[in-house]
Amino acid sequence: MLKQQLNFKLSQKLSPQQIQLMKLIQLPTQAFEQKVKQELEENPALDSGKDEVKDEFDEFNNTDDYDEAPESEINVDEYLSDDEVPDYRLSANNYSADDEDKQVPYASGTSFNQYLKTQLNTVRIPEEHRQIAEFIIGSLDEAGYLRRTLIDLMDDLAFTQNIYTSEEVIEGMLFKVQDLDPAGVGARNLQECLILQLDRKTSTKSVSLAMDILENSFDHFSKKHYKKLMAKFHITETELKEAINEIEHLNPRPGGSYSSNTKIVEHVVPDFTIRIVDGELELSLNGRNAPELKISRDYSNMLKGYKESKERTKAQKDAVMFIKQKLDAAKWFIEAIIQRQQTLFVTMSSIMNYQKEYFLTGDERNLRPMILKDIASEIGMDVSTVSRVANSKYVDTPYGTKLIKVFFSESMTNDQGEEVSTREIKKILETVIKEENKRKPLTDDKLAKILKEKGYPIARRTVAKYREQLDLPVARLRKEI
Repeated sequence: MLKQQLNFKLSQKLSPQQIQLMKLIQLPTQAFEQKVKQELEENPALDSGKDEVKDEFDEFNNTDDYDEAPESEINVDEYLSDDEVPDYRLSANNYSADDEDKQVPYASGTSFNQYLKTQLNTVRIPEEHRQIAEFIIGSLDEAGYLRRTLIDLMDDLAFTQNIYTSEEVIEGMLFKVQDLDPAGVGARNLQECLILQLDRKTSTKSVSLAMDILENSFDHFSKKHYKKLMAKFHITETELKEAINEIEHLNPRPGGSYSSNTKIVEHVVPDFTIRIVDGELELSLNGRNAPELKISRDYSNMLKGYKESKERTKAQKDAVMFIKQKLDAAKWFIEAIIQRQQTLFVTMSSIMNYQKEYFLTGDERNLRPMILKDIASEIGMDVSTVSRVANSKYVDTPYGTKLIKVFFSESMTNDQGEEVSTREIKKILETVIKEENKRKPLTDDKLAKILKEKGYPIARRTVAKYREQLDLPVARLRKEI
């Protein structure tokens, strides 16, 4: 039986413009500059730079002898009257006019891959095998390791290079690659990487012992079972310490030691600056986030010509439709930039005031518990908007450049019944571990007891979670001799 029913459903959908605005807000300064540059290239109705000429089209807004276009046609006046956006709407009032636009140059050079191939050209290798050696070099990861098996390489050589060979030949070429600089390159695991480096060192008693440990007791070494090592090799603690010292001076990432590695280190440009002036905090937005954009005068002139024309052909109307679309996009983009500036400044200003005590002292223990909802509620914006600002923006403070999201943390209650930031607890935990006796590192249970004595009653599993978030290993792996 068919049944007709009426249901009401409340839903919220973002317009394409709102989605684009959210994307603009998420962009950090450098990426935002690239977006503005791209928009300028793609939309000829958008122009950059200051306009020194007054609006010459105002006369058309007051023209009486012009017949108004029918509703089906385009209202040209709407675009002519707004063809210039006032400078004050495009300039931020929170940065100095003489702000420097500092660019950090990048040094160029050969890639790590090319560096190895250049060395390979000086090695005597049968021509039919040289391509195999080059293929091995091309298969190394950024740390200089070969993470793939020889049989996988053999299959790839057959399918992609039409080279049919054996595992023995590939291994032989791998040994040639491992003879290149830096020492340890071409290793298939950490153990082989360290052995390759030790093999090039001058043979001494401590080097020989270190080699013996790596070859025959790597598992004990990696787990820091020092007593087992001393018992197995019949050595004293001093001898073991000297051998381990040799190993610790080796490079576990030989590829990373090459200064011209192809991996580019991103230069962080602070989006905000916080300074202390006469005991008060002063916030400014990077001037590069406030570009001076306006509507292109050429496009305005095109509308002027259309308005003055007595004959309206279809081609002219099509052209004006195109101009209208470009002008709409340009006007929206200018407005979006202004909204982005306001959103960034209001959000960061709220964060700064919320964490005022920290920004005045630089002491991380003064960071208040703060979640995204706290700021969103204060400024009347959505949590997702605050998240976009916090996760991708940096602020230059008197204590260094910080990612904004580090100022957010959950809270817990101490033994005094006060809410404290989990970041404060992590800082104390980090200090306790730093000052511990490295011969007898503190276990998570002991760390939990110490924190409890300091007024922070947290469980052992919570200590373990915070320790892992701080990238600190377990007690056994922090042990030194």
